[in-house]
Amino acid sequence: MSNVFATFEHRIKKFVQQLDVAVDIDLDLSRVTVEPPRDPAHGHLATNAAMVLAKPLKQNPRAIADQLAEKLLADDDVANVSVAGPGFINLVLQDEFWTRHLNDILAQGATYGGGATGQGVKVNVEYVSANPTGPMHVGHCRGAVVGDALANLLAFAGFDVVREYYTNDAGGQIEVLAQSAFLRYREALGQEIGKIPEGLYPGDYLVPLGQQLAQEHGESLLAMDEETWLPMVKDASIVAMMDLIRADLAALGVHHDVFFSERSLHAESKDGSLIEKAVKRLTDLNLVYKGTLPPPKGVAPEDWEDREQLLFRSTDVGDDMDRALVKSNGDYTYFAADVGYFQDKFDRGFKEMIFILGADHSGYVKRMEALGRAISSGSSKATIRLCQLVKLFRDGQPVKMSKRSGDFITLREVVDEVGRDAVRFMMLYRKNDAPLDFDFAKVTEQSKDNPVFYVQYAHARVHSVMRQAARDMGDLDISTAALGRADMTLLCDEGETGIIRKMAEYPRLIDAAAASHEPHRLAFYLYELASLLHAQWNRGRDLPNLRFIHQENAPLTLARLALVHAVSTILASGLGIIGADAPEEMR
Repeated sequence: MSNVFATFEHRIKKFVQQLDVAVDIDLDLSRVTVEPPRDPAHGHLATNAAMVLAKPLKQNPRAIADQLAEKLLADDDVANVSVAGPGFINLVLQDEFWTRHLNDILAQGATYGGGATGQGVKVNVEYVSANPTGPMHVGHCRGAVVGDALANLLAFAGFDVVREYYTNDAGGQIEVLAQSAFLRYREALGQEIGKIPEGLYPGDYLVPLGQQLAQEHGESLLAMDEETWLPMVKDASIVAMMDLIRADLAALGVHHDVFFSERSLHAESKDGSLIEKAVKRLTDLNLVYKGTLPPPKGVAPEDWEDREQLLFRSTDVGDDMDRALVKSNGDYTYFAADVGYFQDKFDRGFKEMIFILGADHSGYVKRMEALGRAISSGSSKATIRLCQLVKLFRDGQPVKMSKRSGDFITLREVVDEVGRDAVRFMMLYRKNDAPLDFDFAKVTEQSKDNPVFYVQYAHARVHSVMRQAARDMGDLDISTAALGRADMTLLCDEGETGIIRKMAEYPRLIDAAAASHEPHRLAFYLYELASLLHAQWNRGRDLPNLRFIHQENAPLTLARLALVHAVSTILASGLGIIGADAPEEMR
């Protein structure tokens, strides 16, 4: 009975099928939901069952609600049922139900809320995937956190998750990188290079690479023509930049399972390249033809050419225009590489491929979703999630420049200044497709207005209470096993039962956030749970009978310690999914 809401949804659907008006009717109950009421004063649970079934049952929703209310009142766990408005049903559950549920939370511990929906389905989450041309910047930071937290969330919900980074190591930007590195190589040999030419990468992060090339090759590269040294410098540059990127991501607590090379899509084998084989699959599905694309309206779409060319019939699978597969020079387009990449993921057995991209990739959404349907014949799904920009502030003033990169603030600079936990939590404190303002001063202050501090402090406060209990009531067994045997019926204050009800929302929150790919929901939930814990602690300062520790009343103390221990378990679970620490002490 981990998910209270799913439990009562199942009961309500069973009661619906027992209604006289529903006999011998094959009802679609998929839209019946049970959720917390918007106004807690209305009850503990609310269902829309009567509203969504009124039409198929050809009944007044209020009449259906009254019949369901009668059946629900007979449920031993239900204390009261009320019908509101045109047919919303609100339920109040027995106090004993909630105290029993606290025992469930304690028994399940760190696994509470997890593993219910994924059923081992294979999911690939690709995130960050920045060009390997320099250090991570703050724009990459948000995608890294959203993707990593989503992967953690899906894994906790029971999916088989692979975290992937797509390395763009085959494009023209790699040649620019190599030219920039070669300039730093000359500098390391003592040559005067002057101002970095327009179009090359100016950041100081390439200085160590230039020094490395000078140490490994001496002046030998200078004697080579560009055609000879360029591939060598390209390879060295990619390795150096990926090492830099991995280190930056590690500082943020991000670690990928797979680093997929774009070059591998173009590599020839006896059966042809991965791209060639994927295009052949589309051809076999009658989704490739020779034709012309219509002229662009406004901004020209990527890869548009006014000529007959090989096209993917993507409009047949939901796109708004067909897509070019081959350029006029015979090379495959960037989209053709996407075809090969998706085919490779499909061949690896993934049922869903999630791509976390920047907001500037909005044009990719329809084409990638269409490609997913085409390659898999509808058996797998491509899902695109876009991350809006992050604006950096310091005490309300914009922060724009970085000495290290030359023209942007790096991810490492942000993490080094405020810490990994603050960065990860705050990057999730807005929905991914909403702009986010990140103020260095706000995320480091110790106040209720700083969500990550407030949540971590709640976890530390629980451990402080447990240490105090061990000190003041040394004879009291406060082990996890003992807490599970506490008399939970002693928890009768509304603040205490309110905390239990909020904890009971955790499994539903996990399921919903995983289904919608919205890890930000978890950050909001943790803040709300922490707020209830802090509020109850503050009430105990004013009303001694509500304090967590009563030296003269061991059974009540044990029950309240069980309550706060359960809170800390959920806070630690949620912080772990976000990728932040759950400290036991804060100073």
